[in-house]
Amino acid sequence: MNNDDLNQDKLNEESDNQKSDENDNLSPKISPVKAGLLGLAGGFFFYQIVGGLLTLFVFGMEPENADINAFRLMTIAGQVLFILLPALVFSKIIYDNVTDVIRFRFAPWKEVGLFSLGIIALTPLLQNLLYIQNYFVEKWAKEISIINDLKVFFDYINETVEKMYGNLLQVNNPLDAIIVIAAISLTPAICEEVMFRGYIQKSFELKFKPFFGALITAVFFGLYHFNPYALIPLIGLGFYFGYAAYKSDSILVPIILHFINNFAAIMLYFIFGSDELIQNKSVTEAELSTALFNVFYQLILFVIVLIIIIYYYRKKKADESTASTA
Repeated sequence: MNNDDLNQDKLNEESDNQKSDENDNLSPKISPVKAGLLGLAGGFFFYQIVGGLLTLFVFGMEPENADINAFRLMTIAGQVLFILLPALVFSKIIYDNVTDVIRFRFAPWKEVGLFSLGIIALTPLLQNLLYIQNYFVEKWAKEISIINDLKVFFDYINETVEKMYGNLLQVNNPLDAIIVIAAISLTPAICEEVMFRGYIQKSFELKFKPFFGALITAVFFGLYHFNPYALIPLIGLGFYFGYAAYKSDSILVPIILHFINNFAAIMLYFIFGSDELIQNKSVTEAELSTALFNVFYQLILFVIVLIIIIYYYRKKKADESTASTA
């Protein structure tokens, strides 16, 4: 083993020790795994069940006939009250250290920029993977009855989700556009990231290695959205958000990435229309080879960005180590 390898191992060990010291400041009153599962169960119960019942109470059995801006504001309020607030309350009650659990720290803009390049490269990659996935789902559905039955069920869920988002995204004036961006891009980015990449992922990181903590959180993040066709892309996005949260140690970074992803989806909808909402859209057999080629070069671009991010953090560790010994 050469000196460079020894120095890199030393830097990695110092970084791991620093993370360990930060985690030592957290003393959960229950098992970290139970704490994370409590966040998942609590978020689901409060937002999906309590929030859903409250929406029915306010708007009745046909919320699509309600004033759309009132419904959007209700959506914002529900995310704040039933996702963000429980995350903060759980962090305070269980850890008594909200700042470290949620990762309330500013991140250097260079790190924000690098991870933003990653999300720009990752989003079209996941979109093309979605189209290819749907091609095979349609193909297998024609041959296997159980897959066809699942597809029929998934199509029903997908149509319900598309209809809901289609109503939320209808814009008639600038005020509508501002409220849409707040309801679909800004508020979910803040609330969901504080809950998932803050409280839940940090809880799992106290028990598991960071990779598995981010992966477990990403899987639940994908399931949480009740979008069967987009499950794999959502897990991919969630894992990237989790990686960004862990490496930057700042909740600000995944919040910005989440906002960019949702904002881009809104802009594409405004430009290209409702086709951008269709999650069960697939490529044809003639388009399959082109889609596979697109995935190949988009994957290369994303890997290049990841390599740059990894190099950045290695250099940052080296600079910090040099400064500390100077």
